[in-house]
Amino acid sequence: MADCIRVPLLLLTICSFSLHPIRGQNNVIAKLAANVDIPQKPAGGPGPAAGIPGAAERIPGAAASLPRRRSTGWKLADEGVCREDLTRLCPKHSWNNNLAVLECLQDRKEETEIAAECNHLLWNYKLNLTTDPKFESVAVEVCKTTISEIKECAAEELGKGYLVSCLVDHRGNISDYQCNQYITKMTTIVFSDYRFICGFMDKCREDINTLRCGSISTGEKDVHSQGEVIACLEKALVREAEEQQGAHPIKDECKKSIMRVAELSSDDFHLDRYLYFSCREDRERFCDKTLAGEGRVYKCLFNHKFEEAMSERCREALTTRQKLIAQDYKVSYSLAKACKSDLRKYHCSGDSNMPRAREARLSYLLLCLESAVHRGRVVMGECQGEMMDYRRMLMEDFSLSPEIVLHCRAEIEGHCSGLHRKGRTLHCLMRVGRGDAGAIDANCQRALQTLIQEADPGSDYRIDRALNEACESVIQTACKHIRSGDPMILSCLMEHLYTEKMVEDCEHRLLELQYFIARDWKLDPILYRKCQGDAARLCHAHRWNETSEVMPPGAIFSCLYRHAYRSVEQGRRLSRDCKVEVHRILHQRALDVKLDPELQKQCMTDLGKWCSEKTEPGQELECLQDHLEDLGPGCRDVVGNLTELESEDIQIEALLMQACEPVIQTFCHEVADNQINTGDLMECLVQNKHQKEMNEKCSVGVTHFQLIQIKDFRFSYKFKTACKEDVLKLCPNIKKKVDVVICLSTTVRNDTLQDAKEQRVSIKCRKQLRVEEVEMSEDIRLEPELYDSCKQDINRLCQNVAFGNAQVIECLKENKRQLTQRCHQRIFKLQEVEMVDPELDYQLMRVCKHMIRRFCSESEGKNVLQCLKQNKNSELMDPKCKQMITKRQITQNTDYRLNPVLRKACKADIPKFCQPVLNKATADSELEGQVISCLKLKYADQRLSPDCEAQIQVILQESALDYRLDPQLQIQCTQEISRLCSEEAAAQEQTGQVEECLKVNLLKIKQEGCKKEVLNMLKESKADIFVDPVLHTACALDIKHQCAAIPPGRGRQMSCLMEALQDKRVRLQPECKKRLQDRLEMWSYAAKVAPAEGFSDLAMQVMTSPSKNYILTVIGGGVAVLFVMGLLCGRFTRRVTQQLKDR
Repeated sequence: MADCIRVPLLLLTICSFSLHPIRGQNNVIAKLAANVDIPQKPAGGPGPAAGIPGAAERIPGAAASLPRRRSTGWKLADEGVCREDLTRLCPKHSWNNNLAVLECLQDRKEETEIAAECNHLLWNYKLNLTTDPKFESVAVEVCKTTISEIKECAAEELGKGYLVSCLVDHRGNISDYQCNQYITKMTTIVFSDYRFICGFMDKCREDINTLRCGSISTGEKDVHSQGEVIACLEKALVREAEEQQGAHPIKDECKKSIMRVAELSSDDFHLDRYLYFSCREDRERFCDKTLAGEGRVYKCLFNHKFEEAMSERCREALTTRQKLIAQDYKVSYSLAKACKSDLRKYHCSGDSNMPRAREARLSYLLLCLESAVHRGRVVMGECQGEMMDYRRMLMEDFSLSPEIVLHCRAEIEGHCSGLHRKGRTLHCLMRVGRGDAGAIDANCQRALQTLIQEADPGSDYRIDRALNEACESVIQTACKHIRSGDPMILSCLMEHLYTEKMVEDCEHRLLELQYFIARDWKLDPILYRKCQGDAARLCHAHRWNETSEVMPPGAIFSCLYRHAYRSVEQGRRLSRDCKVEVHRILHQRALDVKLDPELQKQCMTDLGKWCSEKTEPGQELECLQDHLEDLGPGCRDVVGNLTELESEDIQIEALLMQACEPVIQTFCHEVADNQINTGDLMECLVQNKHQKEMNEKCSVGVTHFQLIQIKDFRFSYKFKTACKEDVLKLCPNIKKKVDVVICLSTTVRNDTLQDAKEQRVSIKCRKQLRVEEVEMSEDIRLEPELYDSCKQDINRLCQNVAFGNAQVIECLKENKRQLTQRCHQRIFKLQEVEMVDPELDYQLMRVCKHMIRRFCSESEGKNVLQCLKQNKNSELMDPKCKQMITKRQITQNTDYRLNPVLRKACKADIPKFCQPVLNKATADSELEGQVISCLKLKYADQRLSPDCEAQIQVILQESALDYRLDPQLQIQCTQEISRLCSEEAAAQEQTGQVEECLKVNLLKIKQEGCKKEVLNMLKESKADIFVDPVLHTACALDIKHQCAAIPPGRGRQMSCLMEALQDKRVRLQPECKKRLQDRLEMWSYAAKVAPAEGFSDLAMQVMTSPSKNYILTVIGGGVAVLFVMGLLCGRFTRRVTQQLKDR
């Protein structure tokens, strides 16, 4: 039997067919079966006498009949020891064929026993059948044609048992039907008992005894237990591979024999006796229509392994076989056969003589062939189909990967026990690996990463059964336009993450898988296909199944995206196709910080410190960006780079893009469609942030990005691009965007004020600077110093006011008198800037947007407010805009510094006439209209310069119509207005009714400050009738008729009306006459209660008095009398002096 030791080395790929008699070959095989000699001591194996003590005594019938069995035509059915079992178990039509009887009795149901004598008779018959010389002679007769076709078999020496071994080895090339069936039947006979496999007993005797897998002596175990011995050894081999506690190290020779037995039985599941008997009922239940042979039944049972109806014993046997396949792919007949040529073609086969060689492992085969597929090489479709099945198998059952079982034992026991079916344990481990369910050992993490690479579910989502089942409904709705199995399915699912179409279970499974795919760029097949050339050229990447410590898989993608955003000048850019895929991956990674390996690695501590409560999608990255200044150096750099990248291509922010879809489609679709890394889309979203189509999520997202941008000017792509050189030249060492903007805008303003020949800030930077300044004015939070200064006031005065649209800033302006000093100072400075440049006044520009287009389209930006003021009373003026203009006028009149036009016009007059007021002023607080009040009085005295007088005249006319435009009047007369003129004030009609009410009730005013202001009003009204709107309205016709030739100003028209009032020949309008008489009384009273404060004031009162001529006559007469008296006194003193001299 030593010669037959070659049989297990050659039985590599064998097919299994039914053992029932087949016409055309029955005569040959029956002839062999009928003429086999069964000696008492058969060579090559123990006979009944030799192998079993007392066997002859126990089987006397068998011993007595041995000579008779040599006769021609002997039949098993004729033996008395088997007659009862034969009658009970086998159909009568099979009795005439020994092999049919053998199959019937051998494959009986497990619970059905046969007599021991019959059992051992069958064993001796099979043993002698395999060792009889006729076995080879029949092979020569049946396979004559085949032997001549196969050169290797034709060259084998007859009589040594090599011929049949050769035929089995070339089973796949045998086309002759009878020869094929003969080899199949002989194989079945051999595998019914492990002792028939040459050398197995000798090689594994010690391990069998040590492991107590059963005795190898005939009689102590029945035929069914023979398969259990093999199963016991196989399980021990698996335990050793998984390094389980107490595992026994099996000798290499026995290991090789065990794997060879498994390999030999890969054709037909009947040949794996333990599995056959364990799964017989399951085969009938699940695979009754599956033909035996070529591993089909195995595959069918594998596919139903986790069905509820599958028996636990069968499931265990199937798992053991799958684990053997994982150790040696040749244990799978279908895989070895389908991929044989591809393995050879791509040099994936190793030294098969080495036990459990690395190249024999299923993982090595998958990685090698997957590498070929990913490199665009041709792998046969049948082989790819087999690979798909076994990749799915690895993803379904974690226990098939020894590394997972070994290194993830604690995680499985602690977090994932009881979830072994349908890939649930593996996904549970992935969840632990993500950090969602505790910490994970580094070795376990690596084992998971390796398994994902082996299974490669990124190339076909169906490989991951848990994902496939969880996401089936989403795929059917959201991704139905993509072909089933296409790698783009995973991208489609990622695009719909956190959308209404996504379901929770799918979301979890998807993120668990993507976590590991994100850590190896090769696991995204589309990215690898499009970028493998760029990765090799720019990032020193290796082949698909090779790794490098210098450039690990996770670092390749970082390298790719750094090159993706290089400018043409920087060179070494990515190809267009690769760049598109890099963008796609960046979009996906923005959905979850854990999908960015570098971010998670560098920011793990900071995430726990600052963002432990941020669990909603996208919140963790936002949190890190919010705490940018507080992060560790490594994390700050990663977050900063990512934010800078987002500023260039905001579409990376997939969650933001989902929220802003309506706004993008309505206002920014052209920018979104054509955007090529310019930052235009975010600029468009900012500009349309307050459109009605804008939803809260989008608005919050856009505002958040604006808030992040102020932390570093690099985070604003367009600003960085336009002003980078200017910043380096003019604002070095300044990092915060708001400080850079202030630095550059101050430079621009200084150059403008000094009439510099050439602006130091480039024109492209100035344009973008204006955009940034306008955007910053929209939300107080975008100006950190202002926000920090006023945070307390906001909480106290504006807590119910929403940020955005400059509403909080407007609220602070309206409550300016209640602000803390620090906030008040900041608001004053802000208003000073806005008045100089109204385009930075966000509320004014927003509310009056359409009016500016209507009235001020040709005006420069700095003159917009002036233009609006001039058109304020137009019938076409929008009421809301008119109200906003009034607010700005009120603000301007509180301090001359807030009115740049007045400040310029009265540059000389203010220090000349109002220096005492200026001496009391501070640089950053309002003068509450004191300077303007001072200038009003000088206007009444007609002492102002023409330009200043013109501006004061405008202010007087405006404030005469609306008392709120006179800050001092409003401050001093608030209570009196409420008491005396509440109805007029409530009407809010800007026609001067409140002022008229105060004038009429002058005698009733109790507060001296208010009374003084009203008297000043009366004094001012003398200077110009336009300052008195009520009088001007009443006397409009009379001015037209009586004073048409007299120019307005300097009290000329008022004097004209007074002269007409005193001229009895002139008939004035009754209302005008009455108003003039009232004014005379008021002025008379004013003269009594408010005497002149100086000679100039007295002269002005005289000149503006209606009795000017009388007063001047009296004054002239008095002066004449004094002159005469002076002359007389002068003559007298001169005479006295002369007399003194004469003495």
